[in-house]
Amino acid sequence: MTNLQPRPFQQTRFQQRVAEAPRQLQRWARNPWRRLSLQLIVLLLSFSIGGVVASIAGQLSQIDPVGALLCVLVIELAIRARGPLLRRSTHTLGLNLLDMARIGLLYGLLLDGFKLL
Repeated sequence: MTNLQPRPFQQTRFQQRVAEAPRQLQRWARNPWRRLSLQLIVLLLSFSIGGVVASIAGQLSQIDPVGALLCVLVIELAIRARGPLLRRSTHTLGLNLLDMARIGLLYGLLLDGFKLL
């Protein structure tokens, strides 16, 4: 009987670049203006996603509870992901981007909620 051990996967250039992307983004965002612009882009994108989710759920009116549940789940998962990022003090960019995405999504949903009043 032969010993069948799984062979390691081949490291392709694509896999290496994907693995190196967070470090490159961290290096690129060392400049305070770049870091601020990246945070602003994430905030505005998540704000628009929050508005789109609320508008679609409002138009279909059958999936309002499902849309609300999905948004609450996404925000809760983002809150739970903060713990490991806080423990790694070197990855503050990821923590800041996660916070901006969470804040933007929440404000987008709230703004559409106030439009309905």
